[in-house]
Amino acid sequence: MTRPVLLVTGGSRGIGAATCVLAAERGYDVAVNYQGNAEAAAEVVARCEAAGAKAVALQGDMASATDIIRVFTEAAAALGPLTAVVNNAGITGKASTFAEAETTVIRACIDLNVTGAILVAREASRALIANAGQPGRAIVNISSSAATLGGPEEYVWYAASKGAIDSLTIGLSKELARHGIRVNGVAPGVTDTEIHALSTGDGPRVARLSALVPLKRPAEAREIAESVLFLLSEASSYTTGVTLRVAGGR
Repeated sequence: MTRPVLLVTGGSRGIGAATCVLAAERGYDVAVNYQGNAEAAAEVVARCEAAGAKAVALQGDMASATDIIRVFTEAAAALGPLTAVVNNAGITGKASTFAEAETTVIRACIDLNVTGAILVAREASRALIANAGQPGRAIVNISSSAATLGGPEEYVWYAASKGAIDSLTIGLSKELARHGIRVNGVAPGVTDTEIHALSTGDGPRVARLSALVPLKRPAEAREIAESVLFLLSEASSYTTGVTLRVAGGR
């Protein structure tokens, strides 16, 4: 039996890496996109292969239209026609009030989180439409609980970028439904990954915000990945256009 093929953008760390490994365990072959950390991507590939999957690391900046198109082409060449895409690559930018935010920080966030994610979704649409007849075709966009919380005092621009992703999920789900392709989103809350230190510059953020979560702890990356895999699976075969909030009650 042919294994389904999954491409995960931003798959070398955090939620993306957890999704790659869990997908490999659940029977997918996996294309692991990364921007700059080849060593981390290679480690994810090794973990996927240890789970019995074929896996490949593909470098590419998901804010670049040229790179996006190339990564989709390389993924199909290495593993076969795509069955599913997790649109995960994203950044927050250094935390600050909105009034103090630098234009370069805002632009970088929007270029990747909005324009890049939309272009990834476009290429995913093209690839999955072309793979007509393959069961289980699906796209999962990674949003954030910040889309409704607003990100005040930290990254209002990031929250706005994820609001755009929620709208993308709704519209694209309706457009692709006639092709038998499902499109959903996952909106994580506070999750214990390195993005807080590397992207926001705020290492203690996870511990500080966990006190605001009704469950009184951050999510583990694998917990978010479980929700992603649910939305890719046949267990959610009649679910499309939904953004599933996985935020511990916050």
